[in-house]
Amino acid sequence: MSSRSTAVWPAVHAERQALIQDLERLTPEQWARPSLCPGWDVHDVVAHLVESAKTTRLGFVRGLIAARFDFDRANADGLARERGATPEATLAEFRRVSGFTKTPPAAPATRLVEAIVHGEDIRRPLGIVRSYPVGPVAAALRYQLKTGVSMGGGRERAAGFRLRAADAGLDHGSGPEVLAGSLSLLMAVSGRPVSADAFTGDGAGDFLHAPAPGQG
Repeated sequence: MSSRSTAVWPAVHAERQALIQDLERLTPEQWARPSLCPGWDVHDVVAHLVESAKTTRLGFVRGLIAARFDFDRANADGLARERGATPEATLAEFRRVSGFTKTPPAAPATRLVEAIVHGEDIRRPLGIVRSYPVGPVAAALRYQLKTGVSMGGGRERAAGFRLRAADAGLDHGSGPEVLAGSLSLLMAVSGRPVSADAFTGDGAGDFLHAPAPGQG
C-alpha cells in the first residue's frame, strides 16, 4: 500500500464514523427522506455505502459483468443486496464494515469522495451540518477535478473556469473566477445541487447554471 493510500484511510474511517453518529439519531421518517441522489432515500444511500465499503477489485468486476457492464444497474444491484429489512439492520452492517480498506479498481481517494459527498447527500436534506476537516475535503475535490464525469468525477463541469477555495489554498483552472469553500465546490463538481449564496466571482452564475456534460 502506498504512503498516499495509507494517508487516505484514516480520513475515510473518520468520515464513516461521523456519519454513523448522525444516523444513530434519525427517526424512521428521516430514514425515508429523499436524498440528493435522484431516486434514492437516506436508507438507500447508507446501503450503497455499505456495498461500497465491501467492494473489492474482483467483486467490482464480477458485479459489472453480472450487470452487463451497466454501472447504474450494478449500483442498483449492490444497493438491493445490502439494504437491510430495517434501517437499524443496515446501520449495524455499516458499523461493522466502517473500518474496511477495500476498493474497486480505482484510487483510494474515491472512497474519500464517496464518504464526504454521500455524507452530504444524506445530511443536507435533513438539515444536518457537519464541520469537515479541510484536508480531506480538499483531497476529494482535487481528485474530482482531474477525473472525468464518465468515471464519477467532475473535470468537465470545472472546465473553462478558475475555481478558487481559499479555505484549502486551491486555485484550479483558468477562465472566469468562481470562489467558494472547498465543500461547496466539491458538491458542485460532483453534480449535486448547491446554494448560489455560497459562490461568488464573475464566473459563478455561468458555473452554477452550465448544462450538465453531454447536454445541449
